[in-house]
Amino acid sequence: MFKGLKAQYIAYLAIGLVLLLLGFAAGYVAGMSLFLLMPLILALGSVLFILVFRLSHKYGEHGLMKFLAKRNLPDHLKFRSRRLFTQLKQH
Repeated sequence: MFKGLKAQYIAYLAIGLVLLLLGFAAGYVAGMSLFLLMPLILALGSVLFILVFRLSHKYGEHGLMKFLAKRNLPDHLKFRSRRLFTQLKQH
């Protein structure tokens, strides 16, 4: 736990900050005005912090992985015969 962030959210925040730094460097090298670049990077950084802290508090340490895994479960299973279930009793 680091300042309220749990588990993988620390890595998400670190990756996001590195991407913002690279975006700032690319914009600066490309010749963008600092009066445009700084507010843009600060706004994106604020959004990144808000989203990561919100995810951390909402889902906790393993909750986001469980949420994403649950979305991949099928709604129902379809069987065309009962043979699978009748053979279970024989073993």
